[in-house]
Amino acid sequence: MQDIIEVRGLVKRFGDFTAVDHISFSVKKGEIFAFLGPNGAGKSTTIKMLTTLLRATDGVILLDGHDPSRDPEEVRRSFGIVFQDPSLDDELTAWENMEFHGVLYGVPKPLRRARIEELMKFVELWDRKDSLVKEFSGGMKRRLEIARGLLHHPKVIFLDEPTLGLDPQTRNHMWSYLQELNRKEGITVFFTTHYMEEADRVAQRIAIVDHGRIIASGTSAELKASTGKASLEDAFLELTGKVIRDEESSATDRMRAHSKMWRGGGRR
Repeated sequence: MQDIIEVRGLVKRFGDFTAVDHISFSVKKGEIFAFLGPNGAGKSTTIKMLTTLLRATDGVILLDGHDPSRDPEEVRRSFGIVFQDPSLDDELTAWENMEFHGVLYGVPKPLRRARIEELMKFVELWDRKDSLVKEFSGGMKRRLEIARGLLHHPKVIFLDEPTLGLDPQTRNHMWSYLQELNRKEGITVFFTTHYMEEADRVAQRIAIVDHGRIIASGTSAELKASTGKASLEDAFLELTGKVIRDEESSATDRMRAHSKMWRGGGRR
């Protein structure tokens, strides 16, 4: 099967700090791929490079055959994204959030309206289409974000910890939606999560990244077998260690400091 994502020798440096350190991997078209790692491992930085939000320091990225640094508009048409942090406009209705997204992506009006209805029914929000998003629960907002990310028929959807803070019932429903979409439309799913049972249950292949490098990859069964562990969580801990990683990691601190330094008038 053809690769829809190809990454070779990818590097991202912030000043003297290397956040992503010569990683290489590929994702096949229609695959459900988990990108796992502790806090500060380089997951979100990698996703930002794949989705044109950050420019790589070195290396090669191809998404559906296009380079994000050379052809960002074509790449953006190829993917949808659900960020770790909420990105909906709470003061708009669910319909208005979807409509605005469709207009931004240039989806023709008749197709846009039909697609909005199809997706909102799919995630069971059609009866709340005229409700303000600020009235929604966390799970309802996540479902709407997923529907919005799929509106322009992307070939890949990126999900950066999409179930963070959701109850088990909502998480289970959300993955059921995504797996059905994967089967129905052949969409490639690239996701990060700290819930190992999610990756174990839904990912067809997994890469584990730590300190900016990929340290293991394969199916869940292969990772468990290679570490001699019965669960993916135990295999993950065997590979990455049991030391607690702070949410505000040193990697994040250095990136923020570097960004402030440049905003303040250039490198000193």
